[in-house]
Amino acid sequence: MNNFKHQLTVCSLRLALGLALVATSPFLAVTAYAAEENHESHSEAETSNEDSHEQGPNGGEVTQTNGFALELLLAEEGGEPRLRIWSASSGAGIPIDSVTARGQLTRPNGTVQSITFSRSKGYLQSEQIIEEPHFFSLNVEVSVGAGAEKKTAVALLQRQEGKIALSDEQIAANSLVIETAGPATLQQTLLFPGEIKFNEDRTAHVVPRLSGIVESVSAVLGEQVKTGQVLATISSAALADMRSELLASQKRYALASTVYKRERKLWQEKVSAEQDYLQARATLSESEIALQNIKQKLTTVGASPSSPQLSRLELRAPFDGVIIEKHISLGESVREDVNVFTLSDLRTVWVEFQIAAKDLESVQIGKKAEVSSTALSSKVRGTVSYVGALIGQQTRTATARITLDNPNMAWRPGLFVTVSVAVSENDSGVTVAADAIQTIEGQPVVFIVVPGGFLAQPVKLGTVNNNRAEIAEGLSPGIKYVAVNSFILKSELGKASAEHAH
Repeated sequence: MNNFKHQLTVCSLRLALGLALVATSPFLAVTAYAAEENHESHSEAETSNEDSHEQGPNGGEVTQTNGFALELLLAEEGGEPRLRIWSASSGAGIPIDSVTARGQLTRPNGTVQSITFSRSKGYLQSEQIIEEPHFFSLNVEVSVGAGAEKKTAVALLQRQEGKIALSDEQIAANSLVIETAGPATLQQTLLFPGEIKFNEDRTAHVVPRLSGIVESVSAVLGEQVKTGQVLATISSAALADMRSELLASQKRYALASTVYKRERKLWQEKVSAEQDYLQARATLSESEIALQNIKQKLTTVGASPSSPQLSRLELRAPFDGVIIEKHISLGESVREDVNVFTLSDLRTVWVEFQIAAKDLESVQIGKKAEVSSTALSSKVRGTVSYVGALIGQQTRTATARITLDNPNMAWRPGLFVTVSVAVSENDSGVTVAADAIQTIEGQPVVFIVVPGGFLAQPVKLGTVNNNRAEIAEGLSPGIKYVAVNSFILKSELGKASAEHAH
């Protein structure tokens, strides 16, 4: 009996407490029904600002404004997060038929979404699903009544789920680089291994053209020489004969010219016969031809017409360049056709690479290309200047070439490089650094900057090349994001991930 009385007393106290709560709650008309719904909602741990709001009987945030009490709750049923609104005034629930609402949801990725509501079982519910991440600011305008009696109240719901909080010191310590998403021209590229080679159009093999004995060698291997600079001198008997012939031809020409002038004068004065005049003129022409012939021979072998020593042959640089080969020594005998120096102008070089048959349609003359090397920090741009017309029998590839300007001579022949050929281009409205893209649960994300930290923003990718990635959906121009070392934030997110209590 005593036990029964004790239970009755407890029941009476519970009933009294319930009546007291009913009498004081401004949500009398909706609380009981909402409890029957047994919907799932986000926990307090998932919201960053619930501590600054009163919690309503439905588990949402209560905003007291303009004589209204508005309770906002982000609820989920069947995995579809939607916003619900209950309203009350002067301690009594407001009939749902007289309530309308509209909202605007703003996300840190720059997107703004209009939210509309429909009536449902004592509350208003958003017609749109509130997609994750639930990091947003939602302004809701609730109207009660119509016409002159219409009243309006505004409430704000904020969520900051998934934020990775980092201080400025932590950002600097982890070397996080912040950049701004924006438009860019993206290139679809193909990569090829290549090698720097001499520009054969600016490479010369210096030969003596006459045999002889080396008298001096002034140029050394690797030396930068100028056009016309003497590289070596050779004593050549053949050159001595040619210069001797030149001197004789000059004498014969001078004598023939004097005789011609005298015979012409005598013929004009009717002193000598015309035959003598014509003979003198023919002799002058023959001597002139002989003189021009020997001069041409000297020019052909690269020798000057006059020299203190008739046998002295000077080998000179045909253009500015670097001595890359030297096969001549003091005192040795050289033939007229031996390659004694190889000279190359390294201010321009070739980049040669091999193209598979399947890529020949994409890589054509005039295509833009970028050349890089692991040995150098710089990159250089050029265009494809040559694509071979034949396929190698062994390699089954064609040779292609890029001509590069090399003013600082940093790109040295023999250096292995990577050639990136742009096969297509398109203008993109929103792009980010390719290294900024991370994958979380199979979804590409970009870590964007939010107040006090960073947020993993899901995105849909478009064109992606070696340097940039196009964002087709999920990001607006002007949004700041982590461009370098974003993998650190991915690691932090994995460590501190808090699963939603759905």
